[in-house]
Amino acid sequence: MDNIIVVEDVSLKIGKEELLCNINVSFQKGKIYGVIGRNGSGKTLLFKCICGYIRPTQGMIRVHGSLIGQDVDFPDNTGMIIETPGFMPYYSGMKNLKLLAQINNRIGKEQIRESMEFVGLDPDNKKHVKKYSLGMRQRLGLAQAIMESPSLLVLDEPMNGLDKEGVADVRTYLLKLKEEGKTILLASHSAEDIQLLCDEVYEMDKGKLQEI
Repeated sequence: MDNIIVVEDVSLKIGKEELLCNINVSFQKGKIYGVIGRNGSGKTLLFKCICGYIRPTQGMIRVHGSLIGQDVDFPDNTGMIIETPGFMPYYSGMKNLKLLAQINNRIGKEQIRESMEFVGLDPDNKKHVKKYSLGMRQRLGLAQAIMESPSLLVLDEPMNGLDKEGVADVRTYLLKLKEEGKTILLASHSAEDIQLLCDEVYEMDKGKLQEI
């Protein structure tokens, strides 16, 4: 089995409160996995642990075979949207992505243009991100997540702020990415998103994860 993510006995406590409780799960290559649950159920916290932003109190997480927090601080070859993407407000979308691309220095202008066009944004639009609608920001966040062509995407509510057409577009993009062999972890409030997109679905409730 080709497991891209393996989560073993992961718990997270802050003070006396247990926010994640003994989570064991693995995710295979080339599938879309849905995680549903109410606000505060622990979905975002689990995603932050997988992406290395938060260290669990116990247990271990491997992504692409590397132990998070030991072999690597953050998983390689992973694109993510966790909470509202933050961009430089007085730069265009293209300029924001160029700056972010310089961190790893793996891609050039052409790949950035392609990722923007893929999500329905015009790379030549000089409009400042400050003037973007919430839907345009979400699209730019998705362009940033995919621009280096990572094999794993961790997306926390990527449809937030999108109108009906935007939601339909993003669903189409995600299915295309799956066809390319990407693995996608998707948290969503929408039963329809989950039903249309996901190969397997898990529910998070009070820090516990179970397959549906």
